[in-house]
Amino acid sequence: MKLALGPLLYFWPRADVFAFYEAVARAPVDVVYLGEAVCARRRELKLDDWIGIAQRLAAAGKEAVLTTLPLIEAEADLRALRAVAAQRALRVEANDWSAVRVLAAAGVTGFVAGPTLNLFNAHALAVARDAGATRWVAPYEMGGDALAEVVAASPGIECEVLAHGRVPLAWSARCFTARHFDLQKDQCEFRCMGRGDGLPLATQEGTPFLVLNGIETQSAHVQSLAGDLPGLRACGVGVVRVSPAGTGTLGVVATWRRLLDGALDPAQAVQALDTAGVPLCNGFWHDRAGHVRVRPDGAVAQQARA
Repeated sequence: MKLALGPLLYFWPRADVFAFYEAVARAPVDVVYLGEAVCARRRELKLDDWIGIAQRLAAAGKEAVLTTLPLIEAEADLRALRAVAAQRALRVEANDWSAVRVLAAAGVTGFVAGPTLNLFNAHALAVARDAGATRWVAPYEMGGDALAEVVAASPGIECEVLAHGRVPLAWSARCFTARHFDLQKDQCEFRCMGRGDGLPLATQEGTPFLVLNGIETQSAHVQSLAGDLPGLRACGVGVVRVSPAGTGTLGVVATWRRLLDGALDPAQAVQALDTAGVPLCNGFWHDRAGHVRVRPDGAVAQQARA
């Protein structure tokens, strides 16, 4: 089973991004996703910058994948897609069906069908596979039983699952971070810049509820499937993904590496990951509300809102 680091979902200063991936080059991950995966207005790094980082990671023995936006809104977004499709050095993750069409039209094969394509059954997955996908990332809300059925009915395509990280729940043409500061999206002043883990949103009672990240809304809790590793393997999952956070990402990667290598058992890994100060959840995997935490015996261990 391979360990992947998902794309950076937050808007960090340029220097911080380069420093982060210098450290990632020394981290025990097999696959690294690169590029802007949330908002087209975030342009601290250009395509050539991402390709340069990818070359550094490839030299360190990693598979680098260029990711794409989950919401294509304008011709400028399509031009950016075509530029990604035109390069042949790196694999691409398609997160919008426009990206699938652009890649297929360019004759690109071997791409990754991203989680926001909403491939919930084998028939839908077959469409992406026929277009050239050779790996797919399961939708974030997909439970283990449903995933096992799709994997069993879809030979020849590798399966990846978000194993640790905040869950992206929705995207909008409007920017909720800008709205929070009473700004329009086109004059957002890049208020999401430097917010390493987004803008937390709580209920009136002070319970963590959601995280605002520009046009993306995330869970407040962190999905962690470390305790469900036996089920992931039984389902035929080939890649587990860690989503970067503002702090502690490399420690999470190290824990998952030890778990996959057998140096930690699932219970020990959960205990290690549970010390980060952010509540963990795994409800979606168990066909429950996403914010709950289900123990190995099936009982709910925690049911705070996420």
